[in-house]
Amino acid sequence: MTYRIAIGCDDAGLDYKERLAADLRADPRVSEVIDLGVHRDAADVHRPYPEIGLAAGEAVRAGTADRAVLVCGTGIGMALSANKVPGVRATTAHDSYSVERSVLSNNCQVLTVGQRVVGLELARRLVREWLGYEFDHRSPSAAKVELIAEYERC
Repeated sequence: MTYRIAIGCDDAGLDYKERLAADLRADPRVSEVIDLGVHRDAADVHRPYPEIGLAAGEAVRAGTADRAVLVCGTGIGMALSANKVPGVRATTAHDSYSVERSVLSNNCQVLTVGQRVVGLELARRLVREWLGYEFDHRSPSAAKVELIAEYERC
């Protein structure tokens, strides 16, 4: 399976976003990288993180992206923003086990990292690992994820 990945950041995550986007473009599991901004030396460089997080969530919800990677100072603001989009599950992760469980237990489609929290090489590793996990809709976790989906439909 290959993924269409939306990627975005605010000004606090720009350096990592650029490196992660390059990694994603070189990864055979990725068929397309959709850069939602911000961009260095562009008018959008100071766009607030909620705009980017919401845009990534909307891309996942609309099906134009299968997953998204978002970067801000901590990863928290981006996760909060993307999670406001119904049907989207976003998480901040700073370790391999959390990345694994975010997909296998929670079917998260959006991974966020904090440029001010984790080193670049760790962020790159976490994104590579995250791409390797697929949610099993027959797993015991599927019923729990469905409870969240049911609540959103109310």
